[in-house]
Amino acid sequence: MQASKLTVTPTSINGVLIIEPKVFGDDRGWFMESFNAQDFASATDLDVQFVQDNHSFSSRSTLRGMHYQLEKTQGKLVRVVFGAVFDVAVDLRQQSSTYGQWVGIELSAQNHRQLWLPPGLAHGFLVLSETAEFLYKTTDYYHPQSEVCLAWNDPTVAIEWPLEAGELPNLNAKDSAGLPWEKAPKF
Repeated sequence: MQASKLTVTPTSINGVLIIEPKVFGDDRGWFMESFNAQDFASATDLDVQFVQDNHSFSSRSTLRGMHYQLEKTQGKLVRVVFGAVFDVAVDLRQQSSTYGQWVGIELSAQNHRQLWLPPGLAHGFLVLSETAEFLYKTTDYYHPQSEVCLAWNDPTVAIEWPLEAGELPNLNAKDSAGLPWEKAPKF
């Protein structure tokens, strides 16, 4: 799909879209609208309302994920404003034709790509640069009581993280204790 200010490309997961805003540049630098509700709705045929913006800073090889909420499920529009990440979504929607599949996309400050993730997916990212700043809008509020973490290295899902041979990501305790696919609740 093409809109005047956005290019939208479907991924291999139903409903997951790569959003590329038009970047206007000259010898001074560049400008882009990182979000415009009318352009987003026109380009995606989605009627979403964002209620929360989040911003994280992480160092190289930090892996955050694979997170989702069973209640107050969130759609997310994610992007990187400094550095680069490998962003991953896993389809947990049992009625979806892409149920159990994953997709990974590099998002960076240089490529200006954004990723739309509909509710019903586990989401996470691995930092590829020395540091990265990651921004995302959500369609519902954070609800820690219903948050679940799918194991980042589950062999059934088999995400191909771009790690060096033998390298382990930097994880916090919650992400280290992610649930295996068989035990992770689905939608």
